[in-house]
Amino acid sequence: MKFFWFFLFTKRTILSNIYKAIPMPLRVFLTHSPDMFANFYGDRALAALRAHADVRLNTTGTVLDTPEALVRAAGDAQVLVADRATPIAAAVFPAMPHLFAACRVAVDISTIDVPAASAAGVLVTRATPGFVTAVTELALGMLVDLARGVSTAVAAYRAGHAPSLARGRQLHGAALGIVGFGVIGQRLADLALAFGMRVIVADPYQRQPRDGIRHTTLPDLLAEADYVVCLALSTPETANLFDAAAFAAMRRGACFINLSRGELVDEAALDAALDAGQLAGAAMDVGRAPDQRPSPALAGRTDVIATPHIGGLTREAAEHQAFDTVRQVADLAAGTLPHGAVNAEAATRWHLTRQGRA
Repeated sequence: MKFFWFFLFTKRTILSNIYKAIPMPLRVFLTHSPDMFANFYGDRALAALRAHADVRLNTTGTVLDTPEALVRAAGDAQVLVADRATPIAAAVFPAMPHLFAACRVAVDISTIDVPAASAAGVLVTRATPGFVTAVTELALGMLVDLARGVSTAVAAYRAGHAPSLARGRQLHGAALGIVGFGVIGQRLADLALAFGMRVIVADPYQRQPRDGIRHTTLPDLLAEADYVVCLALSTPETANLFDAAAFAAMRRGACFINLSRGELVDEAALDAALDAGQLAGAAMDVGRAPDQRPSPALAGRTDVIATPHIGGLTREAAEHQAFDTVRQVADLAAGTLPHGAVNAEAATRWHLTRQGRA
């Protein structure tokens, strides 16, 4: 009899340890609406994600733009894989006790309340910048369009009119001012040099010497550049970096391009600078409308080229960041800390889950 009970206890202990060693599939909720899924995730990444987790999709057909909608749709998910249109506010974390990680399919994590996530013990991760080439190519397209009036001619033809002839400008020999010399600014500088442009850079934090590139102050850049491209980081210090004074300091007839964030530009000041002829034109992929899109009042001007926040919207760029989240979920399922973690020291829920106590 003693042997029987010893055998039964040993068997149960072994089975218990085996079950603890084999993690159940993670419950992952992909927040993307149908449009966001098609553009920013895709079937290939979804198939790869499902190899590591039980993936549930947003079947509401809409953007989950409130904490209540997100919590209701996500249920008992342990990991959220979030698109840029879905905010993860502080109220989400106490309402989802099983949640231990929130993975953003982007570098920008401003839509996640990271301090609240950390206080709740939820890990937050971000993707790596796979959009550099895509955004740089859009910048080049905007430069050519501003110089040659491509959009103006296309709009006239589509409206059934013959466009008037207008002398364009040549990029070769023109001065390109890049405000913010991160990875996109550096790539754009290389391509501009290949076009034969003179490249001027203003960035107090990035001053590495490179052939053909001159570093200067922002006032000097504004006074000299024929084209000014805003690629600065969005911080409290750079809010309204381009205001009435900045536009007044630019060369008369220069052009302005914003590919960073809408909050860096005082839109009323930009509108006034265009009205006064201080600027010959502007181009923007971002603005102060929802989802960082250009504001309709500015986007509708005939001297403005506007795109609806599509800088990183190519198949290659979107898949790069989607597959980053696949690797992050795979790491979480394997019990290892994923790359891109921004608050690893606060991820207490994840540690408890690894130990089988959550």
